Amino acid sequence: MTESEYLGLTEELFRGLEQDLEAADLDYELAPGGILEVEFDDGSKIVVNRQMPMREVWVAAKSGGFHYRWQDGRWVDTRSGDELYAALSGMASGQAGRTVTLGA
Repeated sequence: MTESEYLGLTEELFRGLEQDLEAADLDYELAPGGILEVEFDDGSKIVVNRQMPMREVWVAAKSGGFHYRWQDGRWVDTRSGDELYAALSGMASGQAGRTVTLGA
């Protein structure tokens, strides 16, 4: 994957996440360079960021750290094979204490 392809895919990802987070009424901040921080009422966070050299998206949450790589048209966890939006929905639901659906 070229750098421009990777940047296009991550821009699309962050745009979609912003829309979903707005709809879910969650507090977030998207910093320049591709770092998205979602903050929850209990003070915990989920951080989603670009890892340009690896062409991956990394996620840090209460449940751990995860690496996602673009594969077959979706972001897939490099260890478990879980899809990014489904995993983020589960992480956000756990930290928010309510059902949160991202990527629907």
